[in-house]
Amino acid sequence: MRNLLRIRPKRRSLTPPNSAPVGAYRSASYLPLRPWQVRGRRFTTCRRGLDPAEVAAFLDRAAGDLAAAYAEVARSREETARIKGALREWQSRQAPSMRDLVGRP
Repeated sequence: MRNLLRIRPKRRSLTPPNSAPVGAYRSASYLPLRPWQVRGRRFTTCRRGLDPAEVAAFLDRAAGDLAAAYAEVARSREETARIKGALREWQSRQAPSMRDLVGRP
C-alpha cells in the first residue's frame, strides 16, 4: 500500500520547460499559413453563424498582416546575406597573405 501512495519524482526532460523552440515556431501538425490561404478560406454557414462580411474583412486584414510579416522576413534575410558578404570580404582583405605568414618575399 505504501508503494502506491509514494510520490515519485517527475522525470526531467532534456530541454528546459520554458525554453523557446529552435528557429521559428512551427507546429508539426500543419505548415504556416500563407496570405492567399487566409484570403481563400471559407466557412460553413449555420443558423446562428457569424456575419460572413465581418469574417471576410477580418480574414483579409489577417492576410495583409501575414503578407507584411513575410515581406519583412524576406527583407531581413536579404540584409543579413548582404552584411555577411561584406563581413567576409572585409575579413579576406584583413587576413594576412600566406607569404606574410611564412616570412618569404
